[in-house]
Amino acid sequence: MAATKAATLRLIVAALLLIAAAAADTYTNHTVGGDAGWFFDSTTNKTSADYSAWAANTTFNLGDYLIFNTNTNQTVIQTYNKTTYSSCIIDDALDDDTFQYDGGRNEFGSAMTIDVALTIEGTQYYFSDASDGEQCQQGMAFEVKVGHGLGLPPSLNQPPPPAYVPPPGSANDEGHSPPATVANTPPSSNHAIITGASFSVSVLLGLISLLV
Repeated sequence: MAATKAATLRLIVAALLLIAAAAADTYTNHTVGGDAGWFFDSTTNKTSADYSAWAANTTFNLGDYLIFNTNTNQTVIQTYNKTTYSSCIIDDALDDDTFQYDGGRNEFGSAMTIDVALTIEGTQYYFSDASDGEQCQQGMAFEVKVGHGLGLPPSLNQPPPPAYVPPPGSANDEGHSPPATVANTPPSSNHAIITGASFSVSVLLGLISLLV
């Protein structure tokens, strides 16, 4: 009996190690609050989930994403400043330690999903400062500790582009906007078809010349 129990225990430990190893080999998307999402009921003054408990039972690593399924009645604030987090407002926050993700929408109650990449190790904080911080004060806030894991994937480990430096020129050139880097309109589908057809004809002619 003792030998059977020991063998069973070894199998359980081996299975847990395999699960841990598999988890360490992947990046994870964490849906904040699970199925409940990131919502606040202004009638009952309650959040849709216990976000602190959710975060405490979740492992976060570099390269993972936080997925906020929410709407425009809430905000998503990310900060590395515990004082800002404790105050539940961003009035005195610094530009380099606090960021607001609002989805770029102004409609009241419009559904949106906000994806936040975890790119810095250590402790960071999230909250909603809507209603002058009341949502945060009522529990719409949580902190996470980001581990190293696999490190940042190449897609998130890119240096920021250099600042624009205007070319030397006369004083009359001052104030001009930098050149646009994105085309105003994409090429028409007709142009794409013609280009592809021309390329195909060229290839066929080349093959014919080789056969002759």
